[in-house]
This record gives sequence, structure tokens and C-alpha cells, in this order.
Amino acid sequence: MEENNQQSKRKFFELGIKFGLIATAGTVLASKVFAEETVELMSTDGHLIQVPASEVKEVSLKPKDYDPRVGFPGKKFVMVVDLAKCKNALKCQNACNKGHYITGENAWLKVYKMQESEETAPYFMPTQCQHCDKPPCVKVCPVDATFKREDGIVLIDNERCIGCRFCMAACPYSIRVFNWNEPEQGPIANQEEYTPDFCGEPSVKGTVDKCDFCPHQIVKGELPFCVKACPNDVFAFGDSYEDAVTNGSGETFKLSKLLKDRAGHRLMEGLGTEPSVFYLPPVERLADFEEGLKNFNGFESVHKKE
Repeated sequence: MEENNQQSKRKFFELGIKFGLIATAGTVLASKVFAEETVELMSTDGHLIQVPASEVKEVSLKPKDYDPRVGFPGKKFVMVVDLAKCKNALKCQNACNKGHYITGENAWLKVYKMQESEETAPYFMPTQCQHCDKPPCVKVCPVDATFKREDGIVLIDNERCIGCRFCMAACPYSIRVFNWNEPEQGPIANQEEYTPDFCGEPSVKGTVDKCDFCPHQIVKGELPFCVKACPNDVFAFGDSYEDAVTNGSGETFKLSKLLKDRAGHRLMEGLGTEPSVFYLPPVERLADFEEGLKNFNGFESVHKKE
């Protein structure tokens, strides 16, 4: 059953993100694929409809002349983080570390204990690169190592990076990490030819690393590592142009409605960086706050060897 569920998630995401959906019923959002011959879709007014698979036109996301520094034209990738669901399980961090061969305290995704005052309730907050539409890190890089793609993803080319750390100083979210020592990633991280859209493979001493939104997963029609690994569906990922985001369980939501209904917000909105990561406030919490679950700094699992 679990294997079938995983296949369903993969197939669903291929239809919802890797392929554009064009149906005679009008503009639709992918909801669930339950058979090869028929696809169940959700219309923009919220009604489920059944569409023959033959009427779904497949359009490859990856251009034939794909350029890692350009990305996927016509896409704008975004992430939604539901703070009401996070219980600091750190499965997201473990999956990110494993998928990018990250070691030590250089985790790209950290989970912090947040509490505005002694009188207010604490909650956990996953934090990673915000992939800003107006990224200050890109403006200050003197060698064009940090760049923003057409699909909104901000990446680092560590073959260009000179380790000046101007980008770290410019980032208001403090999410970048510096490789002070030679990363002990093992031979697997060096097996394939380096490409700037797979940050961390391999990491290089004297350069900066950060969350990359997993474009190497997107190109395979899969969700980022953190989204798939979270047991509580804290994360959802998708394309804002399609107005749809999908969580690790394969559920798809209309992005605009989700943000409106749940009072979604972005970090430090007043700075004008226009992040691509949206947060849903920790109200009506679905997961109890367990103060002793993990270390609050998010580093406990990073030091463990699998």
C-alpha cells in the first residue's frame, strides 16, 4: 500500500508540475490521479471533475536547451510553510542533508523555537533560503556567483564563488552557510559533473552554500526533499503561475485561496525582498508543542551518522 501511495504521489506531481494541464473543461488544478485512463481534477471553482487522460496534453517542463542558470521559463516556484503543523521532527532537515550530502552544522534548513514573549505560546519555525524576487545577495556578489533564475530560484555557482561572504552579509534572513573546512562528503558527491543547479554536490571549502529549492528534483517531476520527508505536511511546493502547491501527501491546494484563508505572510515583508516562501501562522495547532523533542537549534540530527 505504501509503495502504491508513493507511486501515486510521483504520478500526481508529474501531472501537476512537470506537465502543464490542458483540459476541455477549462483551467484546472491537478488533484488526484487514480487510474491510467481517467484523471480527477479540481476546477477553479472548487468542483471535482473527471477528465480522460487522453485529453491531458503533456508539455515537458525541461527545455531541450536547458540552462542551469536560466531554469524553467514560464514557471515561478514557491513554497508554503504551515507553522501550525510543525513539531520539530527534523525529518525535513535530515532529508535535505542526505540529499545534498551536507555534514556538520552547515544544514541549509534549520528549525527554530519561536516565542514572542513569556505570555505567548511557543511554536517551531522552519527557515531556509527565501528565494527572493529581489534578492540583495545577488546585487552584492562581485563575480556573479549568486544569481536568480527565470523561475525565481536563487542559486550559488561555487565554481565562481570566491568566498568574500558579501552575500551572507546582505541576506537579512541569515540562511547562508560558509564552508570553513573541507566538506567530508565522501566520493558519492563527486561522481557526477558539477552543475550550479545542484548546490552542495560537491560543496567546496571557502565557498558559500544554501537551500536551492531542489531543481534537480523538480526536473524529475518530484517535490523537494524537505516537502516529501515531512511527516506532518508542513511544507507545500508549487508554481505560483499555476496558483497551485502540493504537499508531501500529494494533496494540492489553490495557492491564492490558501494564503487568503489562512492569513499567509512572508518574512520581513517591509524590506522589499519579496520572498517566494510563505508562512501560515501557528493557529489552531495540529501538532502539540513538545519542548523536549529535539534541540531547538536544529543541529542535533546533523551530527548523527546514518
